[in-house]
This record gives sequence, C-alpha cells and structure tokens, in this order.
Amino acid sequence: MQIGHPTLKQLRYLQTVIATKSFRQAALSLGVSQPTVTAQIATLEENLGLILLERSRTGALPTAAARAMLPHIDTLIEEVKAIRDVARFSLDSGAGIHRLGVPPTLGPYFLPDVIPGIHKAYPSLRLYVREDSPRELENGLLDGQYDLVFTTLPVEVTGLTIEPLFGEPFRLCAAPDHDLVKKPRVRSKDIANERLLAIEERHRLFEQMQGLANKYGARILRDYEGTSLDTVRQMIGTGIGLAFLPGLYVRSEIEPRSDVAVLELDEAPTDRDVVLAWRPSAPQRHLYKELAQFIRDLCMKRLSDHLHVAQP
Repeated sequence: MQIGHPTLKQLRYLQTVIATKSFRQAALSLGVSQPTVTAQIATLEENLGLILLERSRTGALPTAAARAMLPHIDTLIEEVKAIRDVARFSLDSGAGIHRLGVPPTLGPYFLPDVIPGIHKAYPSLRLYVREDSPRELENGLLDGQYDLVFTTLPVEVTGLTIEPLFGEPFRLCAAPDHDLVKKPRVRSKDIANERLLAIEERHRLFEQMQGLANKYGARILRDYEGTSLDTVRQMIGTGIGLAFLPGLYVRSEIEPRSDVAVLELDEAPTDRDVVLAWRPSAPQRHLYKELAQFIRDLCMKRLSDHLHVAQP
C-alpha cells in the first residue's frame, strides 16, 4: 500500500482535535467549520491508511497510532513556527549573517570605529567580513557572493544600489628628514617633480594616487609599488619618496608613530569617496539603506575631524 503525504494543515487539525477532544471545539479553535475539520482528518486517515481518532457522541480520542505520531507532529509544527519566526524577525531586525565585503585599504582602519556601534544598535545582525579589491567586491556582490560591500567611486559594475557614506581626504607623508618637513605648510608647487610612491595597480587606490601625482606634477615610482599601505609607509620612512595616503590609515597607523611625517598642505587634495552598495533586489535593502544612514551618523559623531560625511 502506498502511503500519501500528510499536509501541515491536516496534521495541525489532528493535533487540535486531540488537544480539545472534540471536532466541534477544534473547529472553533481553528476558526473554521466543523465539516472542514472532519474532511481534513478523513483525508489524512485515507492517505495514511490508518484510523487516527475514535469518534463517539461525547468527543474524539486518539488511537494508538495517533498517540505515537503526536510527538512528531508537535515537533514539526514547532519547527515550522520557528522558521516563520526567524523569517519575520530577520526582515524586521536584520537577524542572521550578512556577508560584507570591504577593501583592504579601508576595512582595518574604518571598521573598528563602526562595528561596535552597529552591534549595539543591531544586536541580532552578524557580519561575515571579507577583504578584496573594489572591482572584485563589486563583481562578487553582483554574483551573490556578498550581501553588501563598502567600495569606492567610481563604481565599475552597473546595476547596484549605491549609498554615499563619506569622502576620505588624502594626507601627504614623507620621511622625517625630508626637506619639506621643515615647511609649516607645503604649497602645490613644492610637490612638483617629487617622487611619489603608490600601492600596486590592482588596487583602485592606485588610480587615485596616480591622479594626485598628475595633479601636482609629481612622478609615480612604478618600480617601487607597495603591496599594501604598510609597505608604502615603510618605503616612505626609508626616504625613497613621498606618498598620498588615505586619512583613516594615517590616523590609525602613522599619527601614533614617528617613523613617517604628515605634511600640512596649503590646499586639500581630492577625497576618496566611499559608498555602501547592495543589489536592488536584496530582500533586506530597506535595512541596508537604514544601515548606511546609521554609519553616516556614527562617522559624524566619531570621525568628523577625519572625514567629510556625505549628505543622504
């Protein structure tokens, strides 16, 4: 004999009849008609090939088979309820693990200032953080590898929702014994023809460093590109050349030390514009937009001396 598949509705009706010991009371509890309950139970018995209830004028009692099934039915219904609760809670509060991508030239110097605040405001939200270049992050976001990413303008992948966060100023850095360190303020013409260090070309940051070199008439040392911001800093310290470095990196890794000097310019260089991006179809896109505003507010409170916070 082939046994049919019981439906969740049939099992819930059976559970209620057993609990109330009555088809009539079960129908009232479920908010349906008594014939509906009777029909659903009859279909369940037919599909399973079992009698599940002893019917009498005074009510209904479970058979041995129904009593054996009842713990499994209770567990199943509780698990389904739990799945619904998780889904509802996730939509409302951001519960669950969200895959966040961030460039290595930003994450270590920015996330420590915002992650504690995010966790306090969204205690059920979990962030699985991975680092990669902006190009790879944007392609990974489009392919579903990430749920949201921090990246920098210009975004090269089309079809993403972009929320501006802040502009990060560049700071000009030099070895402590460089001649420009003696100047109270460095003028644009002082940088002309200087040798500038940059990070490897695979980073989008390289293009911005190259743009600054062009702006000031300086020369990028292509034979001495750094694999990371730290290696660029170390080369600056040995006197190979100057470098424009992101402000958050300077705040985190240079200002607490004395191996590299930070120069004051008479004009501010172009910012690096940082955005939060996600797919327009993301189920929690409203949460991500709210999160972007929360991050802007945090930056205004904690980092306004170091960043130019965007207006939504």
